[in-house]
Amino acid sequence: MHGASDERGETVVMRRWLPQALTRPVLVVTVMALAAGYGQFGAVAALGDVAKSFGHVVTSNNVIAQAGLSGAVLGLGLAVLRLASLGGLPLAALGDRLGRKKTLIAWTIIGLALTILAAVSPSYWWFVAIFALGRPFLSATAALSQVVVAELSKPSGRAMALAFVTAGYGLGAGINALTHSALRGVIGFRGLFLTTAIPLLVVMVIAKLFPEPARFDDEGALKPRFGSVGSNGLTRLLKVMVVLISVSAVSAPSSSFVYLYAENVVHLPKTIESGMVIAAALTGVIGLVVGRRAADHWGRRPAIAIGISGIAVAALLLYAGSKPSLVAGFLAGVLSLGFVAPGGTAFTNELFHTDVRASVAGWGIVASVIGGVIGLIGFGVVADQTGSFEIAALVTFVPVIPALIVLRLLPESLGVELEGTLGAEADNIGAAS
Repeated sequence: MHGASDERGETVVMRRWLPQALTRPVLVVTVMALAAGYGQFGAVAALGDVAKSFGHVVTSNNVIAQAGLSGAVLGLGLAVLRLASLGGLPLAALGDRLGRKKTLIAWTIIGLALTILAAVSPSYWWFVAIFALGRPFLSATAALSQVVVAELSKPSGRAMALAFVTAGYGLGAGINALTHSALRGVIGFRGLFLTTAIPLLVVMVIAKLFPEPARFDDEGALKPRFGSVGSNGLTRLLKVMVVLISVSAVSAPSSSFVYLYAENVVHLPKTIESGMVIAAALTGVIGLVVGRRAADHWGRRPAIAIGISGIAVAALLLYAGSKPSLVAGFLAGVLSLGFVAPGGTAFTNELFHTDVRASVAGWGIVASVIGGVIGLIGFGVVADQTGSFEIAALVTFVPVIPALIVLRLLPESLGVELEGTLGAEADNIGAAS
């Protein structure tokens, strides 16, 4: 592995217009995260079309009936997809044993390839089952991309690099949403999933252009047990998981039902929906920039607390029942998610040792799945029982309170060195191995 770039001219040119933290490996991993975001967000962006394709025509004015399928059925289907992400735990944990690079490349390619198969779904539950096949691989990709970027970055630039890779994932999701919005009624959900072939081809071309970040000891040292974080890290991991569960219980329904709600309930015009998605790209970047500064100046915990509070408030606004509130809530939610991302991803990576960091990322997937399932099913059931998305939002967005309480029990990690990684030991990491 080369510690310095053999292509100094290219590296110098890049750093004239990019911040020092955004080296070539970081950019490559960001593109892989973008591809994962594009593939993984397809089920959310196309949910309205899926419900109409496999649901039934109704004349009732009930907002739940207008969706095409009941809130419980939709929520259960989305919950199944979330549960499928549990497979991301063993896949991500393999990064601690087999290396980050090998697993990140393999899981990205396999996940995108399987996602394309959703285009042939003959029914709603077949759609759920087929899309679920690729979900664990893309979840592992998202988790490992953050680990890789954290380990390729020094403390001073880590939040910025993580903000960039998070923006990549969000950009992928946004491109998927924009593609769906622009082509709504033209290609349907099947055509949308076929477009996943484009990011798949891009990943296959650039995937190897980043180094293996972690330095494993080849002189007889035992590698960590599969998925283990050690007894010393268990208590800390449980606290982190409580925070992630609580936040996911709030964020999952706010993001997963938004396009169905906009198209089938509020009947947001296509032009406004497309404009909303485009504007979200700007608000997301603003959130990332401001969140990165907050995480680096105020600390990781204050930035996370502000961000998750904003997510809850934005979700309540989103489902308030009018077109303006939907747009405002959506943009505020994207801003809040962007704000929390740099500090949140840096925080979880800085709290644990290099030997178990990929396993921690895998357990983070589990926590997000548990919280997401709770939020999605709870939201769908309450919406069905009350006939109101507004009441469902109010009931299911309470879990942010325990997240704030448990967050105070974790130590601040600002300035922590990630020992045993390129980011801790090398100044020039611009070249691939």
